[in-house]
Amino acid sequence: MGETIQSVERAAAILRLLASGSRHLGVAELARALGLPKGTLHGILRTLVHVGFVEQDQATGKYRLGATLLHLGSSYLDVNELRTRAINWADALAGRSRESAWIGTPHEGHVLVIHHVFRPDDSMQTLQVGTYLPAHASALGKVLLAYDPYDEAPPSPLEPHTKRTITDPADLRAELDLVRTRGWAAETEELTEGEVAIAAPIKDRRGIVVGAIGIRGAVERLTSDGALHMEFVSYVRDAARAITRDLAR
Repeated sequence: MGETIQSVERAAAILRLLASGSRHLGVAELARALGLPKGTLHGILRTLVHVGFVEQDQATGKYRLGATLLHLGSSYLDVNELRTRAINWADALAGRSRESAWIGTPHEGHVLVIHHVFRPDDSMQTLQVGTYLPAHASALGKVLLAYDPYDEAPPSPLEPHTKRTITDPADLRAELDLVRTRGWAAETEELTEGEVAIAAPIKDRRGIVVGAIGIRGAVERLTSDGALHMEFVSYVRDAARAITRDLAR
């Protein structure tokens, strides 16, 4: 094995340590764990912050992994691979639910629609592949926000799309807590009046949420007296689990 570059090895050690837990670490903690002088650490951390691999909390001065690493890591599972693996399950979900099926991935605080299956009837519909959905106002987006390992907030302020859109950050945080607790998300007329959506997370072989799958349909078909028909939730969760199993192979 040839010679290695010490500064790169040290930078990698810092990233591994920050990735080993969810807590933020200060310079003193990093120095103790790695056995490095604080001066040396400061120089490496400044560089890692500059390139976006590490972020510093301005209130505490502590460090955590940066969002740039999340975007680099997402290339581990190419979007086209996700779409290819999920197409059959999305088709089956549309057929089973009799509603349109959607698959989305995170992109700069929004949801990028990478696959859309029409509702299996003769109604006029528009293909939505390539469009962006607001994360805070869509079921797909709520899933992606809830399971974001870096807890990135959606663009602020939270834009209202209907009178039922969540626009209070505290209310959104409570909603995301609920999504994590039950393992799925819903939105009722928060994006489009008269429409309801349900979504569940898709995980890769590492257990990281890389996308979401869901259905969207008329409020009168998916709810009764304001309550969701839970069989539709089961259909969505079954599809998400099937894709997750497929990605783990």
